[in-house]
Amino acid sequence: QVQLVESGGGLVQAGGSLRLSCAASGRTFRSYGMGWFRQSPGKEREFVAAIDWNLGSRYADSVKGRFTISRDNAKNTVYLQMNSLKPEDTAAYYCAADRWGTGAREEGDYDYWGQGTQVTVSS
Repeated sequence: QVQLVESGGGLVQAGGSLRLSCAASGRTFRSYGMGWFRQSPGKEREFVAAIDWNLGSRYADSVKGRFTISRDNAKNTVYLQMNSLKPEDTAAYYCAADRWGTGAREEGDYDYWGQGTQVTVSS
């Protein structure tokens, strides 16, 4: 069982930056694919970014060039650096872990989920 705890959310003005962190339990973190998803009120949860066990990354088109996903295997932590934030980025952001290490775009491919952290971007 893997436990994921997100942190770093908050209120920021448009154009600002935030860095989200997701700390994972367990000794096999380096073999997991890690993803970030988000959900706004009234909308389905959507893919944001993912990083596989081999440090390959992928992004949703809506965040490409503004967000960067990274991981520190020594700290069992994955990060999401969010720059040039827009009001439409406002959502609850969730961290997820994939046992197979692929860092997929589909939420059904993930085995473990965090509780989420709220990001609010004011205009």
